[in-house]
Amino acid sequence: MKHTFEWKVALGHIRSRRHRAFISLVTVISILGVAIGVAALVTVIAVMTGFSTYMQDRILGTTSHILIQGSGEGIKDVDRILDIVSGRDDVKAASPFIAGQALLKIEGDVTGVAVRGIDPAGEGGVTDLSGKMVIGSIDRLDEGGIVIGIEMMRIHGLKPGDTVTLVSPSETSSPFGMVPRMRQFEIKGVFDTGMYQYDTSLILMTLGSAQSFFGMGDRVTGVEVKVRDIYRAGGIAASLQSDLGPGYRVQDWREMNRNLFSALKLEKMTMFIILVLIIIVAAFNIVGALILTVMEKGKDIAILKAMGATRGAIGRIFMLEGLVIGLSGTLLGLLLGLGLSWALANYHLVELPSSIYYVTTIPVRVKFLDVAAISVSAVLVSFLATLYPSGKASSLDPVEVLRYE
Repeated sequence: MKHTFEWKVALGHIRSRRHRAFISLVTVISILGVAIGVAALVTVIAVMTGFSTYMQDRILGTTSHILIQGSGEGIKDVDRILDIVSGRDDVKAASPFIAGQALLKIEGDVTGVAVRGIDPAGEGGVTDLSGKMVIGSIDRLDEGGIVIGIEMMRIHGLKPGDTVTLVSPSETSSPFGMVPRMRQFEIKGVFDTGMYQYDTSLILMTLGSAQSFFGMGDRVTGVEVKVRDIYRAGGIAASLQSDLGPGYRVQDWREMNRNLFSALKLEKMTMFIILVLIIIVAAFNIVGALILTVMEKGKDIAILKAMGATRGAIGRIFMLEGLVIGLSGTLLGLLLGLGLSWALANYHLVELPSSIYYVTTIPVRVKFLDVAAISVSAVLVSFLATLYPSGKASSLDPVEVLRYE
């Protein structure tokens, strides 16, 4: 084999360190340094990816892939829009909705809530809210009934069958002048999306109830659209925007949550760069270990050169030594990182307060591309750490080294 000689000498140097405690200790520290850096990177990136995936799944389970909205007064020609949208092969379902803000009055307490009017028969086709129901069913929601989140039920001590009062920001005329619209609704069901923000503030009611409550007549806020491929939602939204014209605003799920996903992506990249610094610090240990080896093996290097070994061969010997250290640390770090990620995912070692975070346990997702990028980065840093020591070894003058031997 072409480089068998270099490999044998490099592995021989590493094995010989067992008899030299200090150099062996430096080598072990180098391997552990790389391993700790790789393990930290694998675990942190897996958590960041898991959190991003969790957020995406929860958001897409509660909202549709694409939203079509009209002007401030809403959409009047909803049937025409539904015909245009439903006629596309890349669209699975579409359903009208109404979105608004209201005040929830419970025994003198007033809380702001988000109200969404839906078509009970069509909502299951555009979101996964039907599958999030823990009490009741969205399909059976009728006029005068509402569905609330599980955290809202716990906070206010509510239960199915209770009646609550909603106050609309729109006004209606009365003998005493213009007053806010107030209406009582019966709780018909409870959902649990797993996102504290939704479970504490979102209320669902029928489309007709929302139109009457907000005084919208036959208008709707917009149309929810579910597509067959969520990663093509941006292109589909652009196409729908062209078909519908400038009087409508079409947004896909990425655009609607651009700030959130951009922040998560930036945070993931920042954590990657910061934790790579751990591996770079460990690489200085590799440099130190190789320099000590060059100093110890000066006589051996000179003899090899005198026997005909080229400068390139000597340089490759020490490069291979550094790569063995780097690869050992990388493999050990991968085992530690993947093991810790598995433990976090399966045993929920860390509990998070739901009132502060979107999740109650740390979500973990390991992606092959992330692991590959971490491995390549660690090996590349280890290789770069070998360049200076290998250069010093290859430049040794055998005459000077052996003169006094």
